[in-house]
Amino acid sequence: MVIKNVYLETVCGITSEFPENDKPEIAFAGKSNVGKSSLINTLINRKSLARTSSSPGKTQTINYYNINDKLYFVDLPGYGYAKTSEIIRKKWGKMVERYLMNSKQLKAIFLLIDIRHEPSQNDKMMYEWIVYHGFMPVVVATKMDKLNRSQVLKHVKMIKEGLGAGEETKIFPFSSLTKQGKDEIWDYIVNVL
Repeated sequence: MVIKNVYLETVCGITSEFPENDKPEIAFAGKSNVGKSSLINTLINRKSLARTSSSPGKTQTINYYNINDKLYFVDLPGYGYAKTSEIIRKKWGKMVERYLMNSKQLKAIFLLIDIRHEPSQNDKMMYEWIVYHGFMPVVVATKMDKLNRSQVLKHVKMIKEGLGAGEETKIFPFSSLTKQGKDEIWDYIVNVL
């Protein structure tokens, strides 16, 4: 997709009302520091519209990025960051749950998992929760550049098995550094729309 204009349109905190959008929404979920902002920036050809951070747990809001006035990328807060208090984590969880259950325009949910590691307990819970609510999560296996080429398929299989995902689950290996996987992810998004 040719990106002509993109901007951060809406930021929703824990107590915010979500916007009633009339355009399709693509949501991005994953634990803190898995590379959500980097993926979004790569997809929209921007260096730092979605803010990346060296300290995990920074995104505490749901951010709506308007793309070409045709669709929204919805960046959900990262989960599972240990230094965040239990109360805040629960509030984030409720906020994300509220979004996923109430969005009328949600077309796809990308679940980001670091390709180098087996899915965490939080990753598994998120995957199962998305499936339970009638969505088929699309897994983006981030940080692919940190592996040798020969290891990628083995690690994709490890993620699929770790999640207990069926054959129908799509897994896209991705690197924000080399841009590998970007075109495949865009093709998927365009097909969904």
